[in-house]
Amino acid sequence: MATDTHSEIFEIAHDVSNVFKQNAAVADKKGAMPSADSKAIKDSGILKLTLPKAFGGFEASLAETLKTQLELAKGSGSSALVVAMTHTVVAQERENESWQNDLREQIFTEIGKGKLINSAASEPRLGSPSRGGLPDTYAEKEADQLLINGHKNWVTGGEHLDHLLVRLRLNDDAVTVWIPATTSGVRWEKTWGDSLSLRASDSHDLYLENVKVPETHILQENNPQAQVWFPMLMAATYLGIALASRDEIVRYAKERVPTALGKPIATLAKIQRQIGELEIQLESAKTYLLHIASFWTGDDSERASLIPKIAAAKHLAVEAALDATDKALRIAGGAAIDKSLPFERYFRDVRAGIMHPPSGDAALELVGRSSLGL
Repeated sequence: MATDTHSEIFEIAHDVSNVFKQNAAVADKKGAMPSADSKAIKDSGILKLTLPKAFGGFEASLAETLKTQLELAKGSGSSALVVAMTHTVVAQERENESWQNDLREQIFTEIGKGKLINSAASEPRLGSPSRGGLPDTYAEKEADQLLINGHKNWVTGGEHLDHLLVRLRLNDDAVTVWIPATTSGVRWEKTWGDSLSLRASDSHDLYLENVKVPETHILQENNPQAQVWFPMLMAATYLGIALASRDEIVRYAKERVPTALGKPIATLAKIQRQIGELEIQLESAKTYLLHIASFWTGDDSERASLIPKIAAAKHLAVEAALDATDKALRIAGGAAIDKSLPFERYFRDVRAGIMHPPSGDAALELVGRSSLGL
């Protein structure tokens, strides 16, 4: 990507991140995504990042996209997560071209206008669709229409979304259907605002009650492939939150002057050592994440060999974020528990990283099998 293009997209991300940061503490307290964040996302052009150039987009690479995601997440992990979902949908379809051509053109044109989109796949009984199984949400054919009923959860973006890609059951098959969010029968239930993590991501429950869309809104997707963009964008989101925690603890250490000490705690060798450990941990994870991302060109023949490395990068990023935000709390001491400082929010928010696949033992087993040649 040309240097001037890189500068432009990073400047956009920096400006949007500043909007996020101004609102983050209040948004977390209210448990709701601020309208100002949504407006900044839609008006700034940040959603054009992964969009093909034919639709007025930047057609950014995975590595370039991760750099901007790290910056966005430093402002607010919650709002950055909403952006990441649109980037994931667009980038995967840009590379796979699995939708009908006319639907791709319609949806990509909408993204170019600053519209938010997300997949609605998880369900209370099904859990994550990554584990297989048919959804309870279903569609029935009525002439050339689909009549859709069902319940989805963890739909990040909530009422700020303009378009939904809903995974549902049609006869005995699972298909994905495009539903504009303003369609009659689309209802949101606000279930997310007091969650442990990312309280302002509006990851609410979605109810579809006799929703009607044309049968032509079935996207005709190919068989699902192992994902590249989603786990890497999730890794960048949680690592970006931890980088914000690092920035804040450095600032705090320079400004905090206990009466008994008479000088900033940054002058203490113990604090210097702890921040040094935190810095090395985060920069190592960031370097590895961007290094692995640089290998992805969109060539499907590279997918299988890269997936274990992606699992490793995501696992390393999340574990580094978990540990670094814990270290920041310890360095700040008792004051960090109070909401006047952001450390407890950063600590809570990165905990959601362990829920996104591949994670934990599954990620480690995937890496291990690859190393063993199994």
